Amino acid sequence: MIRFSDCFPRFEATRGFLGLSTAIAALLAGCAAPPPTTGTSDPGPAPLATRTEPVEVTPEPAPLPITGPISHAKTPKEYRHDAAKHLYEKNKDRIYKGRMPPLLYAVGTLHVGVNSHGMVDYVQWMRAPHHVPEVMAEIERTVRAAAPYPAAIELGGVIYTDTWLWDKSGRFQLDTLTEGQDGVVRSRPVAQNAPVSPPLKTTVTGKAATKPAAKPVQATKTTPKPAKKPVVVAQDK
Repeated sequence: MIRFSDCFPRFEATRGFLGLSTAIAALLAGCAAPPPTTGTSDPGPAPLATRTEPVEVTPEPAPLPITGPISHAKTPKEYRHDAAKHLYEKNKDRIYKGRMPPLLYAVGTLHVGVNSHGMVDYVQWMRAPHHVPEVMAEIERTVRAAAPYPAAIELGGVIYTDTWLWDKSGRFQLDTLTEGQDGVVRSRPVAQNAPVSPPLKTTVTGKAATKPAAKPVQATKTTPKPAKKPVVVAQDK
């Protein structure tokens, strides 16, 4: 058997030399510095953008404009007059004309809360005519139906108090603007069938019993006694 190296011995040596040269070149190529990078090189995939939800900012609501009447009262007592005039203006046909009769059908004192725009926030009875619940309901309805009241721009919200004087005819007056009541000398109005204080106990004669006044103590006049005359005893000489 004839081998290829026997026929071409020089070619076999040359092939070994070429293989060694290729290995050395590959080694030198690996140790060489890398080629400089240019600005046009591929930076790689861009990072994924994170999605942020927009924050919804709710602006504060603007204050509502005052469209009704305005009150310049600086105290609840001053505002009571403005509110009473407003109620009279809204209920012209229901106001009792002149002085009211001696006995009224109902008398009630009511607290009314009015906000800064003249709307009624609440009503609360201070002295309620419980013997006529239908009148209580009608007064509350009348108060709420008269809104908006004058806006108290100096006070903002305000709570005022007034007394309703109600006649059996359904007409009324407010104590703030009342024209008076016949036969009543005391300042507090009298309502028919309203509880009253018990009468004083009377004596047999029918007059109100009163505590007798103490009799004044009179000073006793002392009359000085006459001085006794000295007794002279005569002596014998």
